[in-house]
Amino acid sequence: MQLTDVTTNSFDSTVLDADKPVLVDFWAPWCGPCKALKPVVTAIAEEHRDAISIVKVDIDAHPEIAVRYQVLSIPTLILFSGGAPVATLTAPRRRADILKALSSWL
Repeated sequence: MQLTDVTTNSFDSTVLDADKPVLVDFWAPWCGPCKALKPVVTAIAEEHRDAISIVKVDIDAHPEIAVRYQVLSIPTLILFSGGAPVATLTAPRRRADILKALSSWL
């Protein structure tokens, strides 16, 4: 499964207007921890596709989205529900930590 890249033009319709919760993975191509997190996030997306959507935002290509949601370090995961951020994980390292933070929505 490939995660959808969200852009400045598609963010609102893909994330804020979604009918189910959306986890946004803020990352950059040069970020080693982001690359290490990618298979974990992709696996969670596959396993829980009925409950949540997971997308990614390249902060180098779309810095305005990172600024809008005050993403100061990467990787950062922000869960949106009903058009608003409801949970933020900064530098998540373990799958268990991510699943725990998402447990109310899975």
